[in-house]
Amino acid sequence: QLQLVESGGGSVQPGGSLRLSCAASGISEDGFAIGWFRHAPGKEREAVSCLRFDDASRTRLADSVKGRFTISSGDANNTAYLQMDNLKPEDSALYYCAAPFPPTCNWEVAYRYIEVWGQGALVTVSF
Repeated sequence: QLQLVESGGGSVQPGGSLRLSCAASGISEDGFAIGWFRHAPGKEREAVSCLRFDDASRTRLADSVKGRFTISSGDANNTAYLQMDNLKPEDSALYYCAAPFPPTCNWEVAYRYIEVWGQGALVTVSF
């Protein structure tokens, strides 16, 4: 049974950094991809990042976070990391990891694939 355990988040000032992690267990398919959505009050939920564990070069980042966020995976431990640098107030949101994503990281259709959501990690960026 697929399970996700999410950790990280917190409060930082603009320009600061945070890291989220999401450990997956019970993976039973090839081409498994994992990623994060974020949801801020008054805004629609937004896909942020995606990564395939079997091909770490296959990643995708939303335009709003490119150049500031990096998604990566740990060595053989089925854990994804979202490193968030140069954070802005508009990055404040509840971040949820989710899986599986489509193997192509085509998150426009991710909702057809996703089975499990992480418990969420609150990220607050303010002075």
